[in-house]
Amino acid sequence: MLSSDDFDVPRGAFRLSEPQPRDDKTYVMYHGTTSRNAQRIRTSGFQQSADGMLGPGVYLSRDLQKASRYPIDHPEYDRVVIKVTVKVGKVVVINRQGHPLQKTWHAHGYDTAWVPPNCGMVKSGLEENCIWDPRQIEIINFIKPCSLMNIPQPRDDKTYVMYHGTTSRNAQRIRTSGFQQSADGMLGPGVYLSRDLQKASRYPIDHPEYDRVVIKVTVKVGKVVVINRQGHPLQKTWHAHGYDTAWVPPNCGMVKSGLEENCIWDPRRIEIINFIKPLPVPPQCGAWGYQ
Repeated sequence: MLSSDDFDVPRGAFRLSEPQPRDDKTYVMYHGTTSRNAQRIRTSGFQQSADGMLGPGVYLSRDLQKASRYPIDHPEYDRVVIKVTVKVGKVVVINRQGHPLQKTWHAHGYDTAWVPPNCGMVKSGLEENCIWDPRQIEIINFIKPCSLMNIPQPRDDKTYVMYHGTTSRNAQRIRTSGFQQSADGMLGPGVYLSRDLQKASRYPIDHPEYDRVVIKVTVKVGKVVVINRQGHPLQKTWHAHGYDTAWVPPNCGMVKSGLEENCIWDPRRIEIINFIKPLPVPPQCGAWGYQ
């Protein structure tokens, strides 16, 4: 979770309602990294990457929520988002794989390469910026994401609000027919949910963000078992031992993000509240949000 203050724009910088960054303007952008790399950047500043989708440069986004997901395979509790201002200079649009300037844009006189949202180059469907010269970047502050790391164990026989992230197509099927048990999963068959809206909004991970839907539900959890390590003796057999919900605690090593996970055996314990479709969030170009 990130504070609304993290979206504040300093004097002289702004975000546009139109998508493309304009030449010679200054924008607020964000860079997601590890705690260790953030300390190095704090000490020595940004450095060009050796390569990347757009070649060498510093990769940034105007979408704070997107930046907060990086590095994707790194535990969430050890990520840091660096908030910066960028003087973009001359901007080129790279809107497809194989663009003739995809990795040579700086040699043609451009300072920033911009990938538009939903052009097929970024899986999430969000924008990307590559800044050639790190000296165009000024660090504002370092933001430590604080997710629901200390969320308590669900208590037996209580009712909780939870969330399920899925595709638009699957959401329509669930709207019509209700939830169904998955055939398998980390905790075996069941319906997988989280009490963390931001976590749910990232699923399915490799699906375009604009086509995702988060389903908000209430769950009567019944009898709850804690599964806190891979290879737990009840990891996939908990229901046969009389439990209705299996709960994976945060930061136990079972989920890459470090966030909690819930598996509900019986879909009849789940009541749908509503369907949350991501919407463009002004004034961040290319950003999508869930409310």
